[in-house]
Amino acid sequence: MPTSQEFIPISQPSLTPLETKYVTDAIQSGWVSSLGEYIDRFESSFAEYCGTKYALTTSSGTTGLHLALMGYGIGIGDEVIVPDLTFIATANAVTYTGAKPVFVDIEEESLGIDPNKLESAITPNTKAIIPVHLYGHPANMDAINAIAKKHNLIVIEDAAEAHGAEFKGQKIGSLGHCGVFSFYGNKLITCGEGGMITTDDEEFYLKVKHLRDHAMSSTKRYWHDEVGYNYRITNLQAALGMAQLERIDNIITRKQEIFQHYSHRLSKIPGVKLNCNAQWAFNVFWLVCLEVEGFTEEERDAFMAALKKRGIDSRPYFYPMSDMPMYSNNTTHTPVAHKIAGRGINLPSYFDLRDRAIDYICDTITAYLA
Repeated sequence: MPTSQEFIPISQPSLTPLETKYVTDAIQSGWVSSLGEYIDRFESSFAEYCGTKYALTTSSGTTGLHLALMGYGIGIGDEVIVPDLTFIATANAVTYTGAKPVFVDIEEESLGIDPNKLESAITPNTKAIIPVHLYGHPANMDAINAIAKKHNLIVIEDAAEAHGAEFKGQKIGSLGHCGVFSFYGNKLITCGEGGMITTDDEEFYLKVKHLRDHAMSSTKRYWHDEVGYNYRITNLQAALGMAQLERIDNIITRKQEIFQHYSHRLSKIPGVKLNCNAQWAFNVFWLVCLEVEGFTEEERDAFMAALKKRGIDSRPYFYPMSDMPMYSNNTTHTPVAHKIAGRGINLPSYFDLRDRAIDYICDTITAYLA
């Protein structure tokens, strides 16, 4: 059992001398704010990695979603379809624009938005769909894109948790009209805080780039032709992100090794379900997911409390957004999201998690569930 000094956290960043080297170089260059070599390098390298023509850094994944929605002209009177089970930022970004988030249920296996529930949620006011690649597993993009095309809807991929994941061999972030990533400290790669928009749409790219920098004219300094935002990243953050991006394949490999270790130890326990890995998906396992069939939310919380007493951190699945006070007047019926939200937890799965720690976690879980 770990000592009090050996508490196993749910997440922590992996930082090496490469990150120190790049950030130090950015400091020594004197370019520490929203201009600098590393911003350009990070954007171009990330676009190449995702297979898109353009990538634009933002101050967070949330601001990236807001910019993307604004870039496509979504606003008051519009509706945007989102999965009910995801982090609140997805719905909030829609609300920032004055549009209404419309919640749709999820698939029980992939945890992504259920394409079979999409068309019944579409109205004359619907302008976009935001599929979320939850916990590192891609949503079913072929089915989503087919419905979006049929109804002339914009598709904005919320890829905050799934850097490097693939749908049928194609990187997420390149499958919709645009993709939005997060580089928060617990993400697969991090800048501490930050985000990225990816796209092949040049007109859209130029629009969001303009809005990101206070909508300042590119030819007439300090002239602003519309209301813009300060959603820029710093060169220091981009330096950290660039170093992380150069290590991303190694990080993903380790994430998959960690999941396989958990799977070997836990998947045969009756009633236990771990992350899905659909045949068409390349899952990067941002977080290891564990659901216990039949658990109520209270039993799930007691399970987490027992893990914490043994020095193991965990976190519950996201709550359905339609249950939140500001969205609770929504009449959406999402039974799958509600069932899964109450029984699921995420387990420690960070890059530097050692195999002996995974064994200790699995021994503790096995004993508790027995």
